[in-house]
Amino acid sequence: MHEIICPHCGKAFKIDESGYADILKQVRDSEFEKQLHDRLELATQEKLNALELAKSKADIELQRIAASKDNEILELKAKLESELQKSVASKDAEIQSLKATLASIELQQKIAITDAVSAVEKERDEFKNGLEQATLLHQLAEKSIQDKYETQIKDRDEAIERLRDMKAKLSTKMIGESLEQHCDIEFNRIRATAFPKAYFEKDNDIRNGSKGDFIFRDHDEEGTEIVSIMFEMKNESDASANKKKNEDFLKELDKDRNEKGCEYAVLVSLLEPENELYNAGIVDVSHRFPKMYVVRPQFFIPIVTLLRNAAMNSLQFKTELALVKAQNIDITHFESELEAFKTGFARNYDLASRKFKTAIEEIDKTIDHLYKTKDALLSSENNLRLANNKADDLTIKKLTKGNPTMAAKFAELSSDANGEG
Repeated sequence: MHEIICPHCGKAFKIDESGYADILKQVRDSEFEKQLHDRLELATQEKLNALELAKSKADIELQRIAASKDNEILELKAKLESELQKSVASKDAEIQSLKATLASIELQQKIAITDAVSAVEKERDEFKNGLEQATLLHQLAEKSIQDKYETQIKDRDEAIERLRDMKAKLSTKMIGESLEQHCDIEFNRIRATAFPKAYFEKDNDIRNGSKGDFIFRDHDEEGTEIVSIMFEMKNESDASANKKKNEDFLKELDKDRNEKGCEYAVLVSLLEPENELYNAGIVDVSHRFPKMYVVRPQFFIPIVTLLRNAAMNSLQFKTELALVKAQNIDITHFESELEAFKTGFARNYDLASRKFKTAIEEIDKTIDHLYKTKDALLSSENNLRLANNKADDLTIKKLTKGNPTMAAKFAELSSDANGEG
């Protein structure tokens, strides 16, 4: 970076290497302009010297031939003046051209310097404005955060005062019920927007002799459970003689959680109001009982949201686990059905085998009976053949032998037939 002093306002500003190279180029152009101006003056001087020299030569020549050639002198003067005019005109035109070029260069240099200075000043002003805006935004953000936390602290203090006042006015039973009602109301206030598919109801199942206060369960679109929480709400009056501690209820809460098949257990407690550990926020007591937390009532909704969002990250693994379990159940059912099929098939095979043997025996009996029938049919065929042979040998003569009446009848019929013919 290089520091440059503005020739107009006298202010110093810094420019980078590229800008500095541009300005240096402009300075070089200024040097070129100076050299060009010097060369113009030198050319003018040379022209004047040439004119003086030519004039001196002309005077000498005129003096030499003045006596004899006046007319020639006049002609020579005329020619000389013409050449001089042409030379002067040429030089004047060249000078005018150089002056125009010089003026153009000077104008371009002034414009370039002005643009560079304007760009630097504009960048400086923009940076200054951006810095001022950033400072203002930072101050506003600090003010907003400060106001936000002051409001939160004020609200928390007011809530503590309200709870203390409420506790002083209520009986022990009413205190416990009011804490449950508070949590129930707070949850139902955001149920429709934050937990539309969640189950949050009182635990009324006392089959094993004890129960929690509330059970929370949430499911996805396919019905897979995302997270389940057993809640216990504990409070007591400030005037109570036997002060309870949060740890007194953790074991029973863990038992209720396991009996109802809940993944997490949360104790919402107003016990030990002076204990800074529980007043600081959400307390993880997993070192005592797995997946168990102790919170103040103001952290009831945050702990539900926190555990549900954390469980959402493992939902894919739960879905895959449910799928694997379903597949294992299908495999178990398949193996059971396969065993049942094998048993049934073996039983049916045994029955079929027995029936097959019985059928073979019956077939053998039927074959024997068919052979007997065949023999009987063959015997009948032989008798029929003999009967047929006998029928073929049968004649009227044999039939009427020993029966004159029938012989006469057949003879009469025979004669009648011959007469008609």
